[in-house]
Amino acid sequence: MITSSDELEAVCRKALQCPVVMLDTEFVRTRTFHAQLGLIQLYDGESVALIDPTTIEDMTSFVNLLKAPQVLKVLHAAGEDLEVFYHQFECAPAPFVDTQILAAFIGYGLSTGFAALVADFTTVELDKSESRTDWMARPLSLKQLDYAAADVFYLMPVYQQLCEKVQQQGWWDAALEESRLQVEKRTRSYQPTDAYLDIKGAWQLVPKQLAILKRLATWRYEEALKRNLALNFVIKEQDLLTIARLELVNFKRMEAEGIDPRSVKRHGAKISQLVKEGQAVSEADYPARIIPVSDYPGYKQLFKRLKDQVNVQSEKLGLSPEFLASRKQLNQLLSWVWKMQTDPQYLPDLMQGWRKEALGDTLYEMVSVI
Repeated sequence: MITSSDELEAVCRKALQCPVVMLDTEFVRTRTFHAQLGLIQLYDGESVALIDPTTIEDMTSFVNLLKAPQVLKVLHAAGEDLEVFYHQFECAPAPFVDTQILAAFIGYGLSTGFAALVADFTTVELDKSESRTDWMARPLSLKQLDYAAADVFYLMPVYQQLCEKVQQQGWWDAALEESRLQVEKRTRSYQPTDAYLDIKGAWQLVPKQLAILKRLATWRYEEALKRNLALNFVIKEQDLLTIARLELVNFKRMEAEGIDPRSVKRHGAKISQLVKEGQAVSEADYPARIIPVSDYPGYKQLFKRLKDQVNVQSEKLGLSPEFLASRKQLNQLLSWVWKMQTDPQYLPDLMQGWRKEALGDTLYEMVSVI
């Protein structure tokens, strides 16, 4: 275990001389808004370093490695790792490639697990039983340390073989681009005032109710951030929806409608205040009604035509249809065209990079503006 800044500095100095390093993290995310980083694994092809971020005061040398332009950082299914790095160190690994993405470019399903790739490329069966253990506990057990080390040790042969196959098939640049897109999505700045748009079922509400929900969801997000609590541990999502729909201001009525009594006791006064503020919003300032893309006329027929085109092209390219253009990505394209969005931040995946060239331009021509 690397437990001091000096030891970390020595490990990172050595890693900076390598063209590529394997990385992984172990973290705990149960009740907290941000994941708690318990361990960082680093393998430079010669030795595995298990880095303890809970005891090392100065992580600068590791941050410098994350940013080092001459060292490619390799992770598997890196989505949450990227969020953890960004929260902890205010940066993401660059340059970076994700082996789950590399595997998708040679025909694997997009969510192929690490153990499955290790079994395919090395014939080793990994023991994944430690994945859900407490990584904040100290001391970590020998079994935990072995599990953590294996995650980066076997990542190297998997990466090397995937890299070769992906380059042979001409997808390497696209894989780097797809990995960069993942970083962008995971580190994009989030506006608390948009939190209401992520509430499941918000589309059922009329604009006046949305004005209330917007205030409630913004407050919940900011409260969760401030207290480092998972959103639903502040107040449940469905409770917010009920409060906004029924415009609840009375504590007894809140409980009668099934709102968690603990939430009413702790936040009742604040909730009541926010509902009244939402009710006071002028009609001209109401949020626009949320129209699901599937409610647009002709959606079903057009979606089927797009899906058929995806299947044809995925067969031709040797990629899984879900990776080339998922349902979410197709809906994103339709929404972008039909709602006439112009903000570059909302540019659909299918209208940028390798997907645009492989398929997006064709699909765009098929989508008529309503």
